[in-house]
Amino acid sequence: MHGVCACAVCPPFTACLSACFQIMDNLLVQICGRKRVVLFPPCDASFLYLRGDKSQVVDIDKPDLKHFPLFAQAHACEALLQPGDVLFIPALWFHNVQALEFSVAVNTFWRHLDDAVYDKKDVYGNKDLLPAQRAFQCVDKAIGSLAELPDEYREFYARRLVNNIKSQLYSDSDADPLKL
Repeated sequence: MHGVCACAVCPPFTACLSACFQIMDNLLVQICGRKRVVLFPPCDASFLYLRGDKSQVVDIDKPDLKHFPLFAQAHACEALLQPGDVLFIPALWFHNVQALEFSVAVNTFWRHLDDAVYDKKDVYGNKDLLPAQRAFQCVDKAIGSLAELPDEYREFYARRLVNNIKSQLYSDSDADPLKL
């Protein structure tokens, strides 16, 4: 076990204002009150319009499909937690938690990868794994470099980079909804 968090909320309060994820496995133990938990698998990340670890789709029940059309393709799984229920939320699964009444819950987070890949100051799994943080820094640098090119060249090289990432890192590049 790595981190424990107790949370008491009053309705209508959403613990995650939009769907978010942690990099550690999590047990959500409902002590009193009821909660609605909506989960999305990691493979739906392309449909959730991520900014950092959170979806930009704030209202998952009435999403603005004009601004977020791919959200309609996300695969939501819903659970209603009662006192005494325990829900396992795997690492990288997006979750939106809403208290339906006064509610108390305890979350227990734990690491299952080598400790060297975790940020030592991150007890709740809110920061990207260290290798992913380094990769994002490299991507930001690559984007800055490509921004120096004229539009046609920038787009050409951006597509080459994305296809290179897909071919080397996706387990099934044909399964990605944002094929280029």
